[in-house]
Amino acid sequence: MRGATSAKWAAAAVAVALAATACGGGDDGGDGDKGASKPQVTMYSGEPQHGLIPSNTYESEGTQVIQALFTGLVSYDAKTSEPQLAMAESIETEDSKKWTIKLKDGYTFHNGEKVTAKSYVDAWNWGANQENAQETNPLFAKIDGYKDLNPGEKKKPTAKTMKGLKVVDEKTFEVTLTDRFSQFKIMLGFNPFMPLPEAFFKDPKAFEEAPIGNGPFKMSGKFEHNKQIKTVLNKKHPDAGDYKIAGVTFKIFADLEAGYRELQDGNVDIMDTIPVSALETADRDLGERFIKGDEASVAYIGFDNKTLKATDADTRKAISMAIDRKTIAEKIYAGSRTPADDFVNSGVPGYREGNCDSCKYEPAEAKKLYGASKGLPGDKLTLAYNADGDHKQWIEAVGNQLEENLGINVTVKPFEQFQGILNDLGDKKYEGAFRMGWIQDYPSIENWLRPLFSEEAITNGSNYSGYINPQFEKLMDEADQSENEDEAMKKYQAADDVLVKDMPYIPIYNYSRVGAVSEELAPLVFDPSGEVDWKTVKPAS
Repeated sequence: MRGATSAKWAAAAVAVALAATACGGGDDGGDGDKGASKPQVTMYSGEPQHGLIPSNTYESEGTQVIQALFTGLVSYDAKTSEPQLAMAESIETEDSKKWTIKLKDGYTFHNGEKVTAKSYVDAWNWGANQENAQETNPLFAKIDGYKDLNPGEKKKPTAKTMKGLKVVDEKTFEVTLTDRFSQFKIMLGFNPFMPLPEAFFKDPKAFEEAPIGNGPFKMSGKFEHNKQIKTVLNKKHPDAGDYKIAGVTFKIFADLEAGYRELQDGNVDIMDTIPVSALETADRDLGERFIKGDEASVAYIGFDNKTLKATDADTRKAISMAIDRKTIAEKIYAGSRTPADDFVNSGVPGYREGNCDSCKYEPAEAKKLYGASKGLPGDKLTLAYNADGDHKQWIEAVGNQLEENLGINVTVKPFEQFQGILNDLGDKKYEGAFRMGWIQDYPSIENWLRPLFSEEAITNGSNYSGYINPQFEKLMDEADQSENEDEAMKKYQAADDVLVKDMPYIPIYNYSRVGAVSEELAPLVFDPSGEVDWKTVKPAS
């Protein structure tokens, strides 16, 4: 992720709640359901942060729309997260450096244009060019020629295309990386690796208001900012017959509470999150309509670079040991969170239960360790959170626990939006600790390490602490270039162990995906990245 605006937990923009009717009528959405009326469903959403261009979409609000409008080379199993071929017929490599990708027949863009190898190559080259300032630009960094398109600030690219991308024929293209990277295939279902039609390059600004994808749903009209994004089923999609709905309208709300009231009133069909205030009673109030599942995301507390340098690892470990994660998970979140015990989410391949020893709640030991450590300057800590994200209760609980268990003074500082925290961190205006969250882009342990803690992620990612450790960098490079998955996993886990030793961030809890549906819908499935599996959405029987 790049710079200050790229965290997936960035706040939704303001909007007014809509009072439209949920589950409106729709036509039959596919050839396999002739004569049957399929409903147009509505889903709670926030305002996408950067419009609707795939390579500029990194946050959750925009991602849920992009994933409905586009079909990637791979998709991810809703239960196991394993990558499975989607638009790709095959993705092959002999050395994890040179990859050959062949496409399936039958896919067209929503404007009728055929999806070809060139559609992918042109899209990736555009997304990787620094002059286009795309949020996901760093995800192309391993492709040979990326540096030619990204020479740095105040410098002009020396090429328009990456030499590592080559169109072989209409259905085949080759990707050459700068080094071996065993995780490359896993990345290919994420937003920036989607194809783009020729219409995009003629007018990108117009495109982001009415994207033309190749996915199971297509736009109906334009993006109505702060109001809604309406999509309808793409009947020409190869999988159209598998969908039981006529389309999805993403209704944009100012806050979570307003969206939940609309769900209760029958004006919203799907919510992918529930307000903290409703968690304790949601199961009882909603019954089978309340949906709970695993989600590959973690909440952390981070430190700005000045605080990171002013403290030592023992100081940060003491802070971690003084936090009662179990009480936060059970009392504040009614069991919809679980205490974090690693930097990696518990559902990610490579996670090790109990790997973070200093994530255990040991207040007496914490106070001893803090007393023997470098400590915080003046024994004071500012703890920031975004007020629009339902974080006030747990952040205040952490502040109280630190004061009680360590004897320090904690000042809780709310920001209106998460973006404000990130902007102040980027401008070096904020000093102290801050709430941080991460939800995986793709199901690999690598995605939990490099974007948050690598040196390159200070300028092209989400390393907001400015953490640097050469040992971590070395292990990550060795893992990337490993010849097999087992060897790579051991190296990634060793890099994770470096983080446990240094504690640049403090893992607090693993999220669960808690959502709900209206009385008009049957229970559905959320995948581990928190996105709706639209094939599981259907009317209540």
